[in-house]
Amino acid sequence: MKYDVIIIGAGPGGIFSAYELTRLQPQLKIALFEAGHELSRRKCPIDGQKIKSCVGCDTCSIMSGFGGAGAFSDGKYNITNDFGGTLFEYIGKTQALELMRYVDEINVAYGGEGTRLYSTAGSRFKKQCMQNDLHLLDASVRHLGTDINYIVLENLYAYLKDRVTFFFDTPVVSVEAGDQGYRVICDTAFYECDRCIISVGRSGSKWMEKVCTELAIPTSSNRVDIGVRVELPAEIFSHLTDELYESKIVYRTQKYEDKVRTFCMNPRGAVVNENTNGIITVNGHSYEDPEKQTQNTNFALLVSKHFSEPFKDSNGYGESIARLSNMLGGGVIVQRFGDLIRGQRSTHKRIAESFVTPTLNATPGDLSLVLPKRILDGIIEMLYALDKVAPGTANDDTLLYGVEVKFYNMEVEVDEHLKTKYDGIYVIGDGSGITHSLSHASASGVYVARQIAGENGV
Repeated sequence: MKYDVIIIGAGPGGIFSAYELTRLQPQLKIALFEAGHELSRRKCPIDGQKIKSCVGCDTCSIMSGFGGAGAFSDGKYNITNDFGGTLFEYIGKTQALELMRYVDEINVAYGGEGTRLYSTAGSRFKKQCMQNDLHLLDASVRHLGTDINYIVLENLYAYLKDRVTFFFDTPVVSVEAGDQGYRVICDTAFYECDRCIISVGRSGSKWMEKVCTELAIPTSSNRVDIGVRVELPAEIFSHLTDELYESKIVYRTQKYEDKVRTFCMNPRGAVVNENTNGIITVNGHSYEDPEKQTQNTNFALLVSKHFSEPFKDSNGYGESIARLSNMLGGGVIVQRFGDLIRGQRSTHKRIAESFVTPTLNATPGDLSLVLPKRILDGIIEMLYALDKVAPGTANDDTLLYGVEVKFYNMEVEVDEHLKTKYDGIYVIGDGSGITHSLSHASASGVYVARQIAGENGV
C-alpha cells in the first residue's frame, strides 16, 4: 500500500505531525503506525490491590499506544528553551517558542480550556533560590493534569481518526530507502511512502539505534539521567507549587561540582511505576481534579551523566543500575531519608510508622546498595540545599523511591529541517535525542509537518 506520508509512533510528535498535515494538506494520504494500543484500550493491570507489580504485558500500556509515554503523565507542557530539549539549536529560539505556544493553543482548544498557565517570570522564589546557591530556570508551564491530558488526547484522536489511517498494535520492524521513496516493513506486510516521519519516543531508543545503523544515519552519544523520586507532605512545597506549579531547580554540588536538578514536580500527586524495555523504574503523576489529589507532593532529583570515549552506551549504564534495583527490590525500592542518612535499610515497620504515607506500593530497602556513591552523594547534598528554601524537605520521613532513570536516545544527525541524509526521512520527538519533553516533541511534529506542506506548495 502506498501513502504520501507514513508516521511511525503515535506519541506527541506523531500526533501533532498528523494534526498539522491534515490541517494544511487534507488531501494527503497519511498512515500512522503505533506498536501499542489505541487510547481506549490502554489499561495497566496494576491496581495496587490484586495486582501490585508489573506482569510483563506484551505491550506496555503505560509506555506505548496513542499519546505515547506522555498519555498518563501529568500533562505538563513547559514553554521554554531553557530545558526540555535543544530544538532551538536547529530551528531558532523564537520559532521554537512560537511552535510551543501554538501547541498550547491546540491543547486548550481540544479540552484544556480552564487549565492554568503558570510562569516563573518575576517570581520572588527565584531570588530566594539564588541566595541559597540554587537556580530556578525560567519557563511558562501549562498543567493539564493526567485527567485533562487524557481528554485532550481523546479529542485529538476523534479529530484524526477519519483523516488518518491508524495501524495500532503494529510494530514497525525496519525502514528501507528505495528508488521511488521509502518502505516501512512490519511483521506481516510492508507499506510504501514518499515521506516518512519517525517519532518513536524514548521507549523506541533501541529500535531507533537499529534503524540508524541499517540506514547508515550518523548518530552521536547522549546522556542518561539517574536519581530518585522524592515524596513528602504537600505543605512543604506549597508556597512554591501554588505559585509556580512546576519548578526546575538546578544545584551544583560542592563535593563533585555535578549538576543535580528537580524534574517533573507533581503537587498533591502520586508516585507510579514505569516499564521501559522490561525494566521497572519510577515516575510521578498529578491530577487537575481535586477529588483525585493526594496529601503528598513528589518530584524527581536527577544527576546527568555524560560519558566520553571509549564508553558509548549511556543508556546501558542506566539500565544496569535500574536492573540492580529490580533485583534487590523486585521492582521499585523505597527508603526513608532518615534511614539512608543513618546507613540502615528501611523496613515495612519503619515505613508504616512514618508520618508520610507512600502513594506507591514499593519494596522498603536500601538505595545505597543500588545507586553509585557519587550520584547518591549529590542527591543527599541537593536535599539539604532544598531544605533551605523549603524547610522540611530533609526530614527523616521524606520518602525516596529508586530508581528513576531518564533514558535519552542517541542524537540522530538531522539538518535544520529535522531531515536525515535521506531527503524524505525525518526524525522528531524524544526518539531523535533532540527533544526531551511533551512541548518540544509536539513542536517538532508541527515543524516537520509545515516543512512537508511547504514542499507541496502550502
